[in-house]
Amino acid sequence: MREKILLGAADLFLNYGFKSVTMDDIANTLGVSKKTIYQHFDNKTKLVEATTLNLFNSISCGIDHICALDKNPIEEIYSIKKFVMEHLKDEKSSPQDQLQKYYPKIFNTIKHKQFEIMQTCVINNLNKGINQDLYRNTINVDFIARIYFNNMVAIKNKDLFPLKKFSMDMLMSNFLEYHLRGICTPKGLDILKQFTTSNQS
Repeated sequence: MREKILLGAADLFLNYGFKSVTMDDIANTLGVSKKTIYQHFDNKTKLVEATTLNLFNSISCGIDHICALDKNPIEEIYSIKKFVMEHLKDEKSSPQDQLQKYYPKIFNTIKHKQFEIMQTCVINNLNKGINQDLYRNTINVDFIARIYFNNMVAIKNKDLFPLKKFSMDMLMSNFLEYHLRGICTPKGLDILKQFTTSNQS
């Protein structure tokens, strides 16, 4: 039942936002009583915390699986983007903004975990790209990895990029092309062209 509650709550939070969704909404959607939810979670804050950590762990495992497939690093980045977008429902409800505003402690915990995971993932991707002559061997790997993380956080800021003007898919696609064009070799750019062309078609 706990797993069912976590999955149901995550679906509602991602679609409607952490603030908007009530414990009644979750109970009604799952067809259980609020009492049942409270048997597993003391309050909504505990449920938000457990849901975000569960979602984070699920996405992290999926990313690890993609990285283990040993795709070329450019294809790997686009595969991860597609996987994350599917799991976060295109982030239509600005979940990151709401988490930061209403549950700052949970937001900071998740952000710290995201940084650790992304640093490892991006640094591995960059080194693999350099070794395969797809990324320039003159780039500063640690600098690029940190800039990448900060830009990923920035494009989810709805004050900077309002959803009415920028869809999350459009932001992610444009950011990835921007990131890769700055580090790719001519050989890498040829591969990148395949992905930017398929994204536009």
